[in-house]
Amino acid sequence: MRASPRYWELTLTAPPGACEGLTNFLWETGALGVVEEERPGEPPELRAFFPETAAPAILTERVTAYADGLAALGFGAIGRPRVVALEDGGWAEAWREFFRPVTVGRRFVVAPPWETLDLTAHGGQMSRAGGRIVLVIEPGRAFGTGHHGSTAGCLEAIERACARDVPPRALDLGTGSGILAIALAKLGVERVLAVDEDPDAIAAAIANAERNDVAARIACRIDDAATLDAPPAPLVVANLITAVHLRLAHRYAARVAPGGTLILGGTLDAHAAEVERIVAAQGFTPLGTVSREGWSTHMLVRI
Repeated sequence: MRASPRYWELTLTAPPGACEGLTNFLWETGALGVVEEERPGEPPELRAFFPETAAPAILTERVTAYADGLAALGFGAIGRPRVVALEDGGWAEAWREFFRPVTVGRRFVVAPPWETLDLTAHGGQMSRAGGRIVLVIEPGRAFGTGHHGSTAGCLEAIERACARDVPPRALDLGTGSGILAIALAKLGVERVLAVDEDPDAIAAAIANAERNDVAARIACRIDDAATLDAPPAPLVVANLITAVHLRLAHRYAARVAPGGTLILGGTLDAHAAEVERIVAAQGFTPLGTVSREGWSTHMLVRI
């Protein structure tokens, strides 16, 4: 009897103007990673990777419906999605080919483990490259590699918040790969609690924290952000989707200490005003928004 695949790979071709919308939709549908490939004379091809728990028939149906909607709006013909099984080796090979170091904000560079030595060879310190803080992230089953607009926006917001004042503690809700918790620790936060409902995400976050030599500062826990039992923190980061922000809006005040900062990522620009309005009504004052690649990151302070 054939074992279940560890991942599903969904591919489809699309006109350049439709790629951003499709990429955002694939992320919100649960993709662990999305790669856009371009070949001369051919339309771009999107490759999205999903966990084994995803249902191929449902993925195909949802993506087809969204693609048909884009085509009806005049974005051009979009190819039919194809879903195939992908073993662990295929996932790793795909990301090794496409995952390259990326600079984020003024202080960070995100790199996979196989690129780190090249990055730091001339820096003199294993933690920095070209004056930037290196975040070493292994591409895997957990979301958060720095290449997605929502993660990049959160990293920039964290950088801004810590430039004003580095808090002693922070909370990372929906930590995924642990990239935001690691960034907080490398900026000087002494204790970071990183939580996620997905055991695979927590395993990835623990491994990445060790890889970045900040495991002593980060406590990773399998937990639900809605029912988390933890004291309020002076800085809380939540890179989640819009629907989850709306569901948790009334709970954020209990997570953030009075006068503390709340950073919310994962909201499409089109939904940014609604999320900010609803969260602000729970006792927060907006500080500003970072927009990257169609994704908004909100900075708010608890009144």
